[in-house]
Amino acid sequence: MPTIHFVSLTPNGERTVQDVTARTGCTLMEAAVDAGVRGIAADCGGLATCATCHVIVTEPWAAKLPPAGGDEQGMLDFTAWPRQAGSRLSCQITLTDDLDGMTVDLPPKQY
Repeated sequence: MPTIHFVSLTPNGERTVQDVTARTGCTLMEAAVDAGVRGIAADCGGLATCATCHVIVTEPWAAKLPPAGGDEQGMLDFTAWPRQAGSRLSCQITLTDDLDGMTVDLPPKQY
């Protein structure tokens, strides 16, 4: 069961980290929603049609993920926060034991 570290900034600029232990095989978005991670809206429920589950995967973790598919690439052009290196839709990342310890940054806004 991988543990994922979700990093966000408070309104006063402080970093907060929420650690989530997830079941292998679920998506990063499902793990975040199940754990009540603030900052993952997931309005479309994981269909890659809304971009409200945008995360920025930090290195070295980003390099361990399969490349984003065409639908995901297209939706990343519509995120509320500008796309960055490591930007992904969390609904398109399936968690594996190899991702234990992965850190993702949450953008300041999703919509």
